[in-house]
Amino acid sequence: MPAELIDGIAVAKLVRADVARDTEALVRRGVTPGLTVVLVGEDPASAVYVRAKEKACIEAGMKGTTIRLAAETPQAELLALIDRLNADATVHGILVQMPVPKHIDPQAVILRISAAKDVDGFHPVNVGRVWIGEKTGFAPCTPAGVMVMLERAGVEVSGKNVVMLGRSNIVGKPMVSLLVAASATVTVCHSKTRDLPSVVRGADILIAAIGKPEFVTADMVRPGAVVIDVGINRVDDATLAKGYRLCGDVHFASVSEVASKITPVPGGVGPMTIAMLLKNTVRAATQGLPQGPGQGPA
Repeated sequence: MPAELIDGIAVAKLVRADVARDTEALVRRGVTPGLTVVLVGEDPASAVYVRAKEKACIEAGMKGTTIRLAAETPQAELLALIDRLNADATVHGILVQMPVPKHIDPQAVILRISAAKDVDGFHPVNVGRVWIGEKTGFAPCTPAGVMVMLERAGVEVSGKNVVMLGRSNIVGKPMVSLLVAASATVTVCHSKTRDLPSVVRGADILIAAIGKPEFVTADMVRPGAVVIDVGINRVDDATLAKGYRLCGDVHFASVSEVASKITPVPGGVGPMTIAMLLKNTVRAATQGLPQGPGQGPA
């Protein structure tokens, strides 16, 4: 029996509806959540993504601003801009779109953003807060989105064996921290893992984020497992007019015949990233406000 699809588009729509509701509550209190995205250079994929973020902010009733800088912008100038945004009370979330040009140190950029406005969740302070379960910390948007998808799909995480395929700072490592906080038993697999297919087959829940097109095949998945595909890869396909197709890290056609639930690519985890970015921005706007009965979004 084919696996049940976990529809990321539908789940993201619900999250964005919650964001719009919470934004409306904040506006009534005189605060309009504001996200500022900084784009350095003219990377086409980044430009498309940034436009989507700005559009999503506006649709939710938030203030979405994009600052575009030339590719040759000196690092010092970018850091000075971040300082100004940190000091601007109308800006609640700051995101510098990655990748940045090679002459700019991405870690210096991440460290310069105030942890209170780091809605991407990459500042070491937020990384630490998420690891220890501190609720004021911002988790990176993609892992946070996966947790919401699992919850909405009725997947119980507590006590389950979860295999995290990939150990990046963007997805793998923060995903592990969120899963451990949810009482899962987590195994992290990577390029050095011995007998990787055997380890992966032990998963009740498999989360793939390694950037290898269709790497996970049906023989690597235990029947009935839940499979979350975080990968997004462009592969050549001469049968299509555009010359390529998008696919995940999971061979969807075969794995969907074995798994109980699975996310598609596209239309799975991807839509959740922007939705969770908006959610983090609303949280940033809310934190620090006086809280009391009936005041602001929960």
